[in-house]
Amino acid sequence: MALFNAKNSKAFLAPIFLLGFFFISGLELKGAQSLGVCYGGSANGDNLPPESEVVGLCKTYGIGRMRIYSPYPEILQALRDSNIEIMVGVPNDSLQALADQSAASDWVQRNIKDYSSNVKFKYISVGNEVDPTSTTAQFVLPAMQSIYKAIADSGLQNQIKVSTAVDTNLLGVFDPPSAGAFRENARTFIEPIIGFLVGNGAPLLANIYPYFRVRYNNQSVSYALFNAPGTVVHDGQLEYQNLFDALMDALYSALERTNGGSLSIVVSESGWPSAGGAVETIENAGTYYRNLINHVKGGTPKRPGNAIETYLFGLFDESRKSEEIEKHFGLFYPSKTLKYDIRFS
Repeated sequence: MALFNAKNSKAFLAPIFLLGFFFISGLELKGAQSLGVCYGGSANGDNLPPESEVVGLCKTYGIGRMRIYSPYPEILQALRDSNIEIMVGVPNDSLQALADQSAASDWVQRNIKDYSSNVKFKYISVGNEVDPTSTTAQFVLPAMQSIYKAIADSGLQNQIKVSTAVDTNLLGVFDPPSAGAFRENARTFIEPIIGFLVGNGAPLLANIYPYFRVRYNNQSVSYALFNAPGTVVHDGQLEYQNLFDALMDALYSALERTNGGSLSIVVSESGWPSAGGAVETIENAGTYYRNLINHVKGGTPKRPGNAIETYLFGLFDESRKSEEIEKHFGLFYPSKTLKYDIRFS
């Protein structure tokens, strides 16, 4: 056995230090890469910066993923060579038209294929929070199928996953999480979509908002803000200290009941407004975002151990929204100054 030589200690420790540094940095990068932001476009708010500055802002803060709700030339051009991974949306009012294969192929060519050489598309969200009882609901799956075929015809099916974004209002039962089940009047809508996702290896996109459970369902604020002092919900051997995990796992339980147990969930939106009511404060919003960013580095009690890919809503306050609380979800002011003391990595 060779004895440690103090004379060579620096040389000995240097590679170990560097190895440790890169290992830790890799862990931090992995956590950072699980986070994205939602961007509604410069037209949704007053005095918002142009798209080129928005992309620059994301790069400055190390934000490597972005969700946009519709493709349009200004944002797609700005994203060229940015290395930011993109979730691009198909607006609900386009679903009926894009159920037609020819229209879907044209949409993919103009908005995806023409930019795919230097824009990193990751997901296409075909619709957002479509009400399963609405007339629009019947077009979600046909539009998903048409867009998927157009993506496959373009040779991009291994890069881009086609899904849709739902909310937890699809759940009829969510407490305890193990009892999670879809509403009866949502099953004919969601079950064929689950079959499509399973068949194509795509995740379910879900907008997870503990905030709305506080506002409309009288849930505990501390439970929603990840600040509960101990276990709030005992569910068999699983324990829940925050509402985010409970909602996620209720959705996982519902998927398991409908042959979707193999699916993963990508959190396509989550946030908290900073104004508009009693619990809508800068302090609560900052607490939520900080704790959420830290929390999604791991998994949920039902699905532990893996980072949860999560998109924070949203990048800026959107002052042109109709409802007051919808105007105050921004992480940044229009001046591009962070509203909260948060770090994205």
